Amino acid sequence: MGILDVKDVNKRFGGLKALSDVNLSVSENTVHAIIGPNGAGKSTLLNCLVGKLIPDTGSVMFDGQSVLGRKPYEINQMGISRVFQTPEIFGDLTVMENMMIPLFAKRDGVFRLHAIESVSSERGLREQAERMLDDVNMLDKRNMHSASMSRGDKRRLEMAMCLVQEPRLLLLDEPTAGMARADTNNTIDLLKEIKTKRDITMCIIEHDMHVVFSLADRITVLAQGTPLVEDVPENIKGHPKVQEAYLGEAA
Repeated sequence: MGILDVKDVNKRFGGLKALSDVNLSVSENTVHAIIGPNGAGKSTLLNCLVGKLIPDTGSVMFDGQSVLGRKPYEINQMGISRVFQTPEIFGDLTVMENMMIPLFAKRDGVFRLHAIESVSSERGLREQAERMLDDVNMLDKRNMHSASMSRGDKRRLEMAMCLVQEPRLLLLDEPTAGMARADTNNTIDLLKEIKTKRDITMCIIEHDMHVVFSLADRITVLAQGTPLVEDVPENIKGHPKVQEAYLGEAA
């Protein structure tokens, strides 16, 4: 068993079977990528992993506990954080104010947008936020308003907001979507640093194969809601089932 275990998961939307008998085990302190062509069921599976969708049948267990039917703050308290395809930050707040929100939520057990009013008096939390910003090379931007930043920096800030909560599992939904190549490479470097320095498991959904093969320890390939192959990256490249899923025929 891994830290994250998906067993016999099926999900149907009306007449469409989005997931069919999905089994997946993610080992602790690894990077596990989930790839597949459009419509393969990747987003549906990710939403099941965070409890947003409840499968028709099957189970999703994190460290021996079911995630199904739990509210987002409960998922967060279990030690799971999610990076969305579009960065989820507050553009009208500064970088530091964004960083304080998850720290208050972790401490108080509630999400408080107006927690920023207490930033100056919460010295310990502020120092914690500054250490994390320093780790992701954003400390010099702590007073910048988030709306004015590049997409790459917004993504970096969102990751910092997740990491400051010290999750055990980080789920990333196409973390480089819409980025220029330079920002993509910077994000890859950041994720490599996170992988090296922290006891954290990552599960990534990604279309960019450069990102996948740069980071993943193991890859699961989905097609039409069904896992085709799960293997180490070097065995995924050129696999006939993978070529058939992406290209329509095996080479």
